[in-house]
Amino acid sequence: MSEILIINVSGQDKPGITSAMTAVLASSGANILDIGQAVIHASLSLGVLVEVSDEAAREQLKERVTQQMSSMQMSVRFQPITPDSYHRWVDQQGKARYIVTLLARRISAEQISRVTAVTADSGLNIDKITRLSGRLPLNRSAGDEKSKASVEFSLRGEPGDMTALRQKLLELSAEMEVDIAFQEDSIYRRNRRLVVFDMDSTLIEAEVIDELAIEAQVGEQVAAITERAMRGELDFSESFAERLALLKGLDESVLDRVARRIDMTEGAEQLINTLHRLGYKTAILSGGFNYFAKRIQANLNIDYVYANELEVVDGKVTGEVCGQIVDGQRKAQLLKEIAEREGIDLEQVIAVGDGANDLPMLSTAGLGIAFRAKPLVKASAEHAISTLGLDAILYLMGFSDRDMNHARFSQI
Repeated sequence: MSEILIINVSGQDKPGITSAMTAVLASSGANILDIGQAVIHASLSLGVLVEVSDEAAREQLKERVTQQMSSMQMSVRFQPITPDSYHRWVDQQGKARYIVTLLARRISAEQISRVTAVTADSGLNIDKITRLSGRLPLNRSAGDEKSKASVEFSLRGEPGDMTALRQKLLELSAEMEVDIAFQEDSIYRRNRRLVVFDMDSTLIEAEVIDELAIEAQVGEQVAAITERAMRGELDFSESFAERLALLKGLDESVLDRVARRIDMTEGAEQLINTLHRLGYKTAILSGGFNYFAKRIQANLNIDYVYANELEVVDGKVTGEVCGQIVDGQRKAQLLKEIAEREGIDLEQVIAVGDGANDLPMLSTAGLGIAFRAKPLVKASAEHAISTLGLDAILYLMGFSDRDMNHARFSQI
């Protein structure tokens, strides 16, 4: 009867360890059932699950592996595996897998401890942990606005209560001021093809209509209405018309002045440039104005833009828009139309927004992300990012900083 054994090797990483180990296994006629290796700060951990013909072959194999690894200054540990244990492991194939992504300016031991405690309490077992972010220098502070850190946990099992699990992770996210994304590890996760964005307070660091209102000296009135609309307290179309009316008579020259002072959101350019290099289509679906969205399109090569056309007559804003208002339902409809035009499944679409009028498109897309969103939106969306910039979306897609750098340099 065959014997099954786990061999764990650890020590200072150096070339040739895996080769030496597998050469011994090959000469002993062993079959490799599973193998995994990780290196952290030049410290290697190698695990191999092997099958040998009988007990005598197992003991001979242990002796030869010990001699070989000792000659390379590596520690080795053996653990026999019973047939029942092995069969239970095989039976786990095809079971649901999930991904938890932890996002913060810096990752702490407490954050990992508490996140993994929640998943363990829900019956999920960690198969793999991967650092997605690059290496951080020691001289950065915990609150450094330019730093970013992300760790991904691959989990297996069936949560006892999915709703309760998501709620606990949401509460933990708010308590520790980090972002925690929980998603099924499906074939679509790294195979998205279209990303659609809201513009105001998502791609740009401002609500354009509020900035125009400041120029029209009705800033406080309009900002108060905008805030209530984004929280979902007011109907978007009605509140939009009310705010627009307050801009009547504004000089057209103000548009350029406002456009020049608006900044792009942290990580927006990095994200969109990376998406384009990877072959993704991008779109702006905005309840704001075409004048500003078209400028962003020109700067970042956005593929599609749909926004409201601000009516200007004789150099003055009329307080009206031309055509259909781009409200929440219109955004969801446009998302579907673009996906159909590009031959893209809705599961391959990512939607990003911050306001209540973005919820229909967030729920339509395969991956909906509330970005620095109002409380109602954050609680309603499946995923939320509040601590990092827009480029953190790449982490949720499973891409690492190394992947992003490769995408960038491969185009040079």
